[in-house]
Amino acid sequence: MGRQDPALPGTQSAQAMFRLNGRVAFVSGASGNLGTAMTRALAAAGAHVIVNARDEARLKSFEEVLRADGFSVERAAFDVADAEQARAFFARRERMDVLVNNAISMTPKPIDRIEASDFALTYASAVTATFEIVRAARPALRAAAQASGEASIINVASMYGLVSPDARLYSRPDQASPFHYGPAKAAVLQLTRHLAAELGPENIRVNALVPGPFPRLETIERDPEFAARLAARTMLGRLGTAEEMAGPLLFLASHASSFMTGQALTVDGGWTAW
Repeated sequence: MGRQDPALPGTQSAQAMFRLNGRVAFVSGASGNLGTAMTRALAAAGAHVIVNARDEARLKSFEEVLRADGFSVERAAFDVADAEQARAFFARRERMDVLVNNAISMTPKPIDRIEASDFALTYASAVTATFEIVRAARPALRAAAQASGEASIINVASMYGLVSPDARLYSRPDQASPFHYGPAKAAVLQLTRHLAAELGPENIRVNALVPGPFPRLETIERDPEFAARLAARTMLGRLGTAEEMAGPLLFLASHASSFMTGQALTVDGGWTAW
């Protein structure tokens, strides 16, 4: 019987499959609710993480906290919806092993107040920006794949890209998921499949994470009854915590998912499985 390839998952320990030592990762929207948890997960797995967001001061504060915790990190403050800035940034990167497209810009509004500009902003930040960043980062992703055998792109979608919001859960118009959010996240899922087909021959994998109800702590504290309604809608009867995105993210980022591309990994407590 022939000797197994040490790069194959079956020849590695379970822990080693999820490690990202020596890898370079980029996370957009890194200082947000899910972004902070995902950044920490990548850094804890051994990656050098480039944190991105528009707010320089907030991003710098987050970077300092990560450095104090012993992680390898650097910040890159720019708007991912600005294609010229994205191209300029990635042109300077020689290698990019993991690319997490998490950022989105959106102003929640009830249906009678939504303008065409609201759709344009949300699509530009979530869909067009994802495409432009992947295109700009392609040479660096290709270099990483040639060096280590693969690179991984992870696009953050939403359960509301799969199903519509249940209006019965939202007692106030300002609570409801706006009409320009779910359609943009659905587009992210289709873009993920399209990019996977394009980049697969270069050993660049493209998958999506599909989070369910992960409200911010302040949302839960401000309206516990609303939070309870959301929790009751899941099969597990509770809400997700941002830290519960770590495992699914590391699975898609690491060699543990080496034969996965073009897929959507749903992390929603069973919300969309009813």
